[in-house]
Amino acid sequence: MKRRKIGIGNQMLKVLLVLLLPGVFAFAADPHWEMQYHYEQINSALAINALVFPTANRGIACGSITDRRDSSRGVVLLTNDGGRTWNETPVKESCISMFFLDDSTGWMVAEKGLWQTVEAGHSWTKIPKAPAGLLRVWFLDAKRGFAAGLEKRVYETDDGGATWTLLPILKDVQGDPTYTTFGEIAFSEKNGLISGWNIPPRPGGPNWMEPERAGRRRELPNYGVLLETTDAGKTWTKSEASVFGQITRISMTPQGTALGLTEYKDEFDYPSEVYRINLHDGSSESSFKAKDRAITDVRTFAGSNHALIVGYEPAGTIYRSPIPGKVKVLTSGDLENWEEMKVDYRAVAHSAMIAGPDEDHVWIATDTGMILRLVKE
Repeated sequence: MKRRKIGIGNQMLKVLLVLLLPGVFAFAADPHWEMQYHYEQINSALAINALVFPTANRGIACGSITDRRDSSRGVVLLTNDGGRTWNETPVKESCISMFFLDDSTGWMVAEKGLWQTVEAGHSWTKIPKAPAGLLRVWFLDAKRGFAAGLEKRVYETDDGGATWTLLPILKDVQGDPTYTTFGEIAFSEKNGLISGWNIPPRPGGPNWMEPERAGRRRELPNYGVLLETTDAGKTWTKSEASVFGQITRISMTPQGTALGLTEYKDEFDYPSEVYRINLHDGSSESSFKAKDRAITDVRTFAGSNHALIVGYEPAGTIYRSPIPGKVKVLTSGDLENWEEMKVDYRAVAHSAMIAGPDEDHVWIATDTGMILRLVKE
């Protein structure tokens, strides 16, 4: 009897704690971001430049490790258990970006070429005769793909990258090729967007090197261009305008909505702005901007209005400081109203990226060698 009374008392105590101190237990129930991996070597630093999770278990990250002598080497991190453990695989070049068609076939854009894997990143083969100066690739299937990069170049391939040809519509794109970059590709079914910008050089260094000039310089508009297809890249149309900033990230959904990220320079009023795009009529409107949130990636999900954006908290008015800021993640259920999420206090970055196969299995990687997982339990 005595033991039974003590058990009942313990149970009642738990109930009272939940009723009287709801805040103590609220965090465990709310979705939040938990550190899964942190590169902590004393004599070197890891910068993750790309992260993909083709499935809930298989993830691939790539970047470079730099030592105290400023010598760097390329590296790929692999997980087969949802990020609980990561194994390092050396590669011959540091990556810029990645695209995976499924859980085994993927492409890695590197500093000096394009690489392919059919073994989930365990081994890579360099694609001969791939165009130079690439920044992004996207494949619709194992043969049909697109590549974008420097000097006003966007390519297409129908043989898995063995041969590449420039898109014919490029002849109608304005701007000096020397200063014109196509830096993002996004598809959802047959709809696709490729964003580019033309930015001539401007005298003076970045504001963090010349803080006394930060308040006197203003960002100038530049030439922006969007290439759009509705037939899986068979034909393309272009739209162009004089705009501030560059559209650096696009995330599209089959239901006809998308988020576009515009990043600004230090001279602008905001470090970044997220736009909600209606793919049916081409209209767009501002969805999120804040002076103390520099967004670096956006993510929408198929069959849902749920979305995530990630970035960092800049140091004052110097958005692109060499000092990393605290990682900030915001979530929305309607692509209009945004709510901050709890993030591991150790997470800092200059840039962060989102990856995951669906809205229930999502990860974030940073250029400071960290990988965080969305926890919903």
